[in-house]
Amino acid sequence: MRGNREEIPSHFCFSHYKIYKHHTISSKSVCHSWLIVIMDSWILMILVIIPGVWSGDWRVTFKSHCALKGESVLIKCEYDYPYGHIVTSVSWSKAKLVSGHWRLFSLSSLPSPPDHKYVGNYRGDCSLEIRNVQHTDEGGYFFSFVTTLSRWRSKTYSYLTVKDLIADVPSTVTEGDDVRLTCMSGCPTATTIVWFKDGELIQNPVFKARREDTGSYYCATWGQERVRSASVALNVQYAPKNVTLTVSPSGDVRRGSSVTFSCSSHASPPVTQSGYSLYKDGQLISSGLNHTISDMQPNHSGWYHCQARNNISRMGVDLINSTKVHIIVQYGPMNTRVSVDPPDVVVGSSVNLTCSSVASPAADNYTWYKRTDSLRSTSLLQVGSGQVLSLQVVEKSHSGAYLCVARNSLGENNSTEVLLTLKEMAYGRQPLQALPVLAGIGASVFLTFVIILFFWRKHRDTEKKQTGEPDFSFSGSSNSTSNEESESVYANVYMLPHSLPPVTAAQDITSAPQRNSHYEHDVLIEDEVTYSAVTIKPRNPSHLNNRVPQNPRSRPEEHDVIYATVVKSS
Repeated sequence: MRGNREEIPSHFCFSHYKIYKHHTISSKSVCHSWLIVIMDSWILMILVIIPGVWSGDWRVTFKSHCALKGESVLIKCEYDYPYGHIVTSVSWSKAKLVSGHWRLFSLSSLPSPPDHKYVGNYRGDCSLEIRNVQHTDEGGYFFSFVTTLSRWRSKTYSYLTVKDLIADVPSTVTEGDDVRLTCMSGCPTATTIVWFKDGELIQNPVFKARREDTGSYYCATWGQERVRSASVALNVQYAPKNVTLTVSPSGDVRRGSSVTFSCSSHASPPVTQSGYSLYKDGQLISSGLNHTISDMQPNHSGWYHCQARNNISRMGVDLINSTKVHIIVQYGPMNTRVSVDPPDVVVGSSVNLTCSSVASPAADNYTWYKRTDSLRSTSLLQVGSGQVLSLQVVEKSHSGAYLCVARNSLGENNSTEVLLTLKEMAYGRQPLQALPVLAGIGASVFLTFVIILFFWRKHRDTEKKQTGEPDFSFSGSSNSTSNEESESVYANVYMLPHSLPPVTAAQDITSAPQRNSHYEHDVLIEDEVTYSAVTIKPRNPSHLNNRVPQNPRSRPEEHDVIYATVVKSS
C-alpha cells in the first residue's frame, strides 16, 4: 500500500522493469518459475486498484504564502508520480545560502527549525503546516518523496513571506487632539484587527486625546491575539495639573526656624526646574523646585502658592497655580508698650493704663508692676493683671513708674517704664471740663432753694390764715415799687469744692447788726456771693394796719429784707 514502505526480498527478480529518471535494474536474469507469473499478475491487479498509479509524470504543485508573525500558515501542496510507483517516504527541506551557494536542509536540521507538521499523506497531498511563524521561517521550501522505484524533488519551491503587524500610533499628541489608531499588515489577506492599551482591549481606535490615554498600544488579529504588532507608546501632552506646594517641616512655624517650600505637579512633559515659581501674597519671591528660608521672621507670614508651566496650555492658560498655603510665624511678645488715658492725670480723677504688644499667638497674660523706692533699694511691686490697669480715683500715692509684662505660650516681654505724674487742681482755676459739673451743682442748689422757699411761703400762708396775720408775696427785686411795708430775709447758700453736697444756711429774720456781722464772716470764706432780695407784702394791708399803728415818720425804716446768699466755693 502507498505510504507503507515494503522491503523487497533479494530472491525476487524483475525483468525488463525500467525505472525512470536514470535508475535501472542491473540484473538481467529471467526466472521461469511459476511464482514469477503469479507475482506479475498480482502486481498488475494491485496497481490497477490503487488510485494515482495511472498518473502521467512526476510533479509537485504548490504556491507561495504570506503569513503574519505569530500566526499559523498552511502551505498547500499536491504531488504526482508515474504508473507503477509506491511512495515510501516524504520530506520538506528549506534552501539556505551557505558560502555563496544555496543548499537544502531538512527542516529538522535547521539551526532554528520552524514549528512545523506534515499534514499531507502518501497519495498526492503534501501540505505542510507551520505554527507560530517567525521571521527565521521565511524562505523557499522544497518537497521531495521516495517511491519503491525512484525518488523525486520539486523543481520549484513555495516561498514563505513573514510580515509583521505594524501599529501606526502618533507618538505625541496634545490633550484634546483627535487620535486615529491604524494597524498595517504586509500580507494581502484580509484580517480583523483589534486594539489593546496596556494589555486591555479598547473599543474604539478613534478618540479625542485625554491625559489618561497615555500608554502602550498594539494591534492584533481577532481570535489570534498572539499575532500582534510591536507596542507603540502614545504620549498625551498636557498642562500641569495637581500643582502642590509642600511646606517642610509641617506644623507650626516658629520665629528663627528653617522652612523649605517645595513645588510638585503632574504634567507632560514634566515641569522643569525653571518652570516653577514661588509667590508670597501675589509677589514673586523665587524660581525653582525648592526654596528655603533659614530664619523665619514675622514678616514671612502670609499666603504662599506655587506656579507651574511646561509650555502646554489648558483652555488658553499655560500657568497653573497651586492652592494657597497660609503661613503664620509664631513668636513671643515683642514691642510691648504702655499707653496712658487721659495723658494728663489730676488727683481725684480716673486713669487707664493699657498694655499692648505684638505676638503670635496674641498675648494672653498681662501683669502690672510699679517701681517702689526705699532708702536702701528699689523694687517692682505687682499692682495688677489684665491688659488694662484702671485707677478709678487717683491719689498722690499712685504716682510713680509703671511697666507691664506681656506673655504667651512662646515667651514674655517687658514694656518700658511709664512715669505717672499727677496734677493738683487749683481753686478758682478749674479746667473747662469741670464747668458742666459746677453748672449742674449750681442749678441743683438753686432749685432746692426755690423749693424750700415755696414750702416756707405755703407754711406761712397757712399760719397767717389761722392767726389772722397778713399774707406775704415775693418780689425778685430789692426795691419796692409800692408804699406797702415789706420785710427782708437773708439766706446764705454755700457751694463747697468738688463733689461735696451744697450746704444751705438757715433762713431767719434778724436785726440789722446781726446781719452785718454775719455778712462780714461770710466775706472771709466766700469766693463769690450772689444776693437775692425778696420783698414780703402783707396780704391784707388794712388788717395789718389794724395790728400795727401807723407812724408816718418811721414808715421808711420799717422795710424788712430777706437776703439769699449763694456762695460758690472753689
